[in-house]
Amino acid sequence: MSEQTDILVIGGGLVGTSLAIALDAAGLDATLVEASPPRAAGGSSYGERNLALARATVNGLRAIGVWSHAEAGATPIRHIHVSRAGDFGSTRIDARAMGLDAVGWTLPARELGLALQARLASCERLQRRVPARLQRLERNEDGWVAQVEAEGDTRVINARLLVGADGTGSAVRNALGMGTDEYDYAQTLFVCTVTPSRAPEGRAFERFSDEGPVALLPLAGDRAGLVLTVAAAQAEAVSALDDAAFIALAQRRFGWRLGRLQRPGKRHPYPIRRVAADRVTGPRAVLVGNAAQTIHPIGAQGFNLGLRDALTLAEMVADHEDPGAPGLLEAYAARRAPDRDGVMAMSHGLVRLACLAQPELSPLRSLGLLTVSALPLLHQRVALHGMGFRGRPPQAVLEATP
Repeated sequence: MSEQTDILVIGGGLVGTSLAIALDAAGLDATLVEASPPRAAGGSSYGERNLALARATVNGLRAIGVWSHAEAGATPIRHIHVSRAGDFGSTRIDARAMGLDAVGWTLPARELGLALQARLASCERLQRRVPARLQRLERNEDGWVAQVEAEGDTRVINARLLVGADGTGSAVRNALGMGTDEYDYAQTLFVCTVTPSRAPEGRAFERFSDEGPVALLPLAGDRAGLVLTVAAAQAEAVSALDDAAFIALAQRRFGWRLGRLQRPGKRHPYPIRRVAADRVTGPRAVLVGNAAQTIHPIGAQGFNLGLRDALTLAEMVADHEDPGAPGLLEAYAARRAPDRDGVMAMSHGLVRLACLAQPELSPLRSLGLLTVSALPLLHQRVALHGMGFRGRPPQAVLEATP
């Protein structure tokens, strides 16, 4: 069976699904190939992560009709506190001081996954192949030919533009022959929920240390999402800790700003490494999200950056007759470069500077944190970047004006 589409999106994760919805909202013909959708409300294929959604991200999700399905489960972030263990400096970002209701929102990844699926149900032009598996990709003069196994049948899909949204180990990236720059941080991330004795009340915390970053994100019901980084060599031992010992470790690493941490939820470990494609476009092909760049989760920028990839691409192809035209893809890569390069440099630099045992740098680190808070223009720039307003963002994420 053979079919034709303008844009073929491989990968139905958070970014790939967002892209498919944005393409449909723009009135474009697209096909989404998904390995599997989230399970019903009792669980999700997106795991137990809690996402810190930047303000720009929520604007974008609202623009494509997703946020209305997710808003009830989201918790606003009204204050961010950044510090380092052993150093005297800190930086604070306060929404009220900036005249905003929130600088971002936290949302369980499973909730966002289900919201995306709910929005997919109202798409009018989008074709979905799920569950489906990509078997082969071939170039032809008009674009790409993909052989996909779906629902027991083999389908041949012809597309003028191929989009790889299939994650860190991207089969599309490999088929395109794109190289990667990889860095193993030798760290493992543990995520779970906890209940602090003092409610977060919209406050988020990022705490750096020689052992890696730890973060607490406000969640509904006075709970918090804990993100604890440990050395990879210690991951097995930390996995084996009982709840009391794990909480003791988290308490030591985070401190007592929210009082005693209690009632940890189920823990999930994630090894951390950076995998960045050496280019994000090829002949009638483009990479978005983790397929283009998988970054350190410090600063919680991964999905936020990937969504800006998706919304920028949707915006640009909507204004062009040929979605795979070489000039269009070159313009896309150039437009995304400042944001992509800036976020990757920020995340990697923070790990190298803020999370290494370098006592001689302590005064400089403290001075840097204090300076960000003390200089209004610098503070505003850091805050805007953190909220996802960097470079030339897609129109969908910009603030709506009366």
